[in-house]
Amino acid sequence: MKDIFRPKLFTIIKNGYSKKQFTKDLFAGIIVGIVALPLAIAFAVASGVSPEKGLITAVIAGFLISFLGGSRVQIGGPTGAFIVIVFGIVSQYGIDGLIISTILAGIMLVAFGLLKLGSLLKFIPHPLIVGFTSGIALVIFSTQIKDALGLDTGTLPASFADKWVIYYKSIDTINYISLAITAGTILIAQLFSKITNKIPGTFVAIILMTAAVAIFKLPVTTIETLFGEIKGSFSFTTPTIDFANLGVYLAPALTIALLGAIESLLSAVVADGMIGSNHRSNTELIAQGIANIVTPFFGGIPATGAIARTATNIKNGGRTPIAGIIHAVTLLLIMLFFGRFAKLIPMSCLAGILIIVSYNMSEWRSFRSILKGSPFDIIILLTTFLLTVFVDLTVAIQIGVVLSAILFMKRMADNGQAVLKDKDTEIMENYGTLSHGIEVYEISGPFFFGAAKHYSEVLKNHASSTKILIIRMRHVPFIDSTGVHNFKEVLKQLKSGNKKIILSGVQPGVRKELDKARISFLVGKANIFDNFNDAVKKAEELI
Repeated sequence: MKDIFRPKLFTIIKNGYSKKQFTKDLFAGIIVGIVALPLAIAFAVASGVSPEKGLITAVIAGFLISFLGGSRVQIGGPTGAFIVIVFGIVSQYGIDGLIISTILAGIMLVAFGLLKLGSLLKFIPHPLIVGFTSGIALVIFSTQIKDALGLDTGTLPASFADKWVIYYKSIDTINYISLAITAGTILIAQLFSKITNKIPGTFVAIILMTAAVAIFKLPVTTIETLFGEIKGSFSFTTPTIDFANLGVYLAPALTIALLGAIESLLSAVVADGMIGSNHRSNTELIAQGIANIVTPFFGGIPATGAIARTATNIKNGGRTPIAGIIHAVTLLLIMLFFGRFAKLIPMSCLAGILIIVSYNMSEWRSFRSILKGSPFDIIILLTTFLLTVFVDLTVAIQIGVVLSAILFMKRMADNGQAVLKDKDTEIMENYGTLSHGIEVYEISGPFFFGAAKHYSEVLKNHASSTKILIIRMRHVPFIDSTGVHNFKEVLKQLKSGNKKIILSGVQPGVRKELDKARISFLVGKANIFDNFNDAVKKAEELI
């Protein structure tokens, strides 16, 4: 158990924690708390629950994820990815159904960690992640049109297409003041971030727009109009559980658990790259699970690691879980002493914030890049995207994973008896001994989503002390978009460390994918060779 669950906070405190680092963590935590405030409220409202539920989640789950997590800098709380799921569960099963589904998801996440499934992320293809993330972004955007334009539509239908039909029919009810607030929120948030990163643009926008509505008594819908007072306190809630129907919550719970695991581990991996650290994936999953078990009893919604808030934490100097704990305490103080003013926030302002969130989630650059790749990746991307938008996220993930497995098996069959094998070193053949500072790494087998993370990690670790690295790819029959993505990232890291990269034996199909991703440009076309002897000669010249 000790090997599986080892919170980073306890390790850091045991190894020594300086006053200087506490000052940095304190500043970063306060900043992230302010950033999280409008997002927590916006995510809750968009999910179909009252605003304080978002704040409660950010406080309780945010604290537990930092206190028990396996990442130094992970910031936890409600995220945009859960909006679609939570809204669907609340619509179909009510608040009790959401509480039960979230608790079950938390139990599943703890089980994932105890079963050492922390490496789960590497088995999820990149096109699948981009597909449902982009789909969620589009769905979130579509849900905000009513508030962004101030339309009088009544209750909106759940279907994506039906929503837009209603919008079209209601366009003559547009409230131009609401539209101006939405546009102003987006402009202020975007422009202010270019002036300074110390104060979040979304926070400035929400303060200015709320003040304008209150002072000039503008005729727009506010949080108070829809939800009344925002509670500034916590209360313990016990759901009514019908054990005979408990099975109906397994599907939504599994969706929450899978999405929470993917997003939290993805956020932790991104954070590792930013600070040069390594997270403990199984510990992180257990912490996420505990947070999702505890939070619903206080009225919270599903929580996971938030990539944008984690990046904000890092950029402002946060380097230990103390920053995440301070972020939770900051939100708690705001909720207790200033929560009553949050009811004045106009819904069109929250719509503007969520439109920014949906744009940042869209991953349109990755989407466009995958569309230029192999037909297999395009099929996975578009299938997952369309199912997320027009059917259901649960169905999209399930079909996406199954489809990825089927297409992978077809690709493996098409490539004969290709075997996954990697070598840290290569016995030199007919070219003698290599000069000091030149090392060789051979990738043998398909560079696909299941092996991409392992190959990249070995590559990164292997090249720590070398000046020139020759990467042999003669036995790589194909590379998918996940492989391209991971390969490109590790090459960037090696290049930033002043390592010279030479590619040898790249097959035509693989070379085509490298060219599309501009990896050939990154390495330099003059450093890509058909045979190994020419690659060695080039390395000797460079050394």
